[in-house]
Amino acid sequence: MAAEPYRDLFVLLFAAGRLAVWLAVFAAVFAPIERIFALRRQKIFRKEFAVDLGYYFLNGLLPGLVLGAPISLAVLAIHRAIPGGVPATIAGWPIWLKACATMAVGETAYYWAHRLSHQIPFLWRFHAVHHSAEELDFLVNTRMHPVDLVWSRMAMLTPVYALGLANPVRFGDGLFAAIILIIGSAWGYFIHSNVRWRLGRFEWFLTTPGFHHWHHTRGGKRRDCNYASMLPVLDRIFGTHYLPNAWPERYGIDEPMPDSLAGQFIHPLTPPRPSLPAKDARAAGQ
Repeated sequence: MAAEPYRDLFVLLFAAGRLAVWLAVFAAVFAPIERIFALRRQKIFRKEFAVDLGYYFLNGLLPGLVLGAPISLAVLAIHRAIPGGVPATIAGWPIWLKACATMAVGETAYYWAHRLSHQIPFLWRFHAVHHSAEELDFLVNTRMHPVDLVWSRMAMLTPVYALGLANPVRFGDGLFAAIILIIGSAWGYFIHSNVRWRLGRFEWFLTTPGFHHWHHTRGGKRRDCNYASMLPVLDRIFGTHYLPNAWPERYGIDEPMPDSLAGQFIHPLTPPRPSLPAKDARAAGQ
């Protein structure tokens, strides 16, 4: 009984230690290639590196703490809306078909959650934190406001779980499908990386840095494209694909964003300031 109060702390420290090991693995892979094949010359400990490091641990620990209840409720709601025979039929599918269905369902759900994060002003306030990075490398993948993270993960995982393609409780049930979801999460580190690789026809089948960097471009409406996480065919189907034979000149957003982790956490929660008329804005700048 005396050890009971320390159990949760031990679990948290174990999870943080596991994240630290994975970070070392990602750094060992990406740090060398981002130096040798760099798209842009930038320091490893670039601007806001510490902020993104904070996001890495925060968002690595957060989903398991907050996603369980809302996903469970959403899954129950979906189960009530679809015929009971659908999950039963899917349960009898071969592994390869479940894997393909998991990829298609999860990617499509993520695509629309991501696209809505750009189109709905309330969601954009949180998603803008991710786009505020002015230098890209593999660690920018983890820069997500917790509200943005919960929204996108919940939108992607709920239909996958509701259809029985994967099981969050029994990892062995739908193991191959779960592995695909993990690979998809890891792929995000690659498409954010600071490498100048262009992969030719391969870019028709899987997202690449050349594809995703345009999603982070600064200025105009060009960033409202290339929403897919792994399958660029979704952007082709829904008319949001953009992949010229060039790279963006700069990254980031035009609106102000705090430089600190705490500031970026609070910023989307504060009421937006009304924009000043041009005459008043010039007077304020004097």
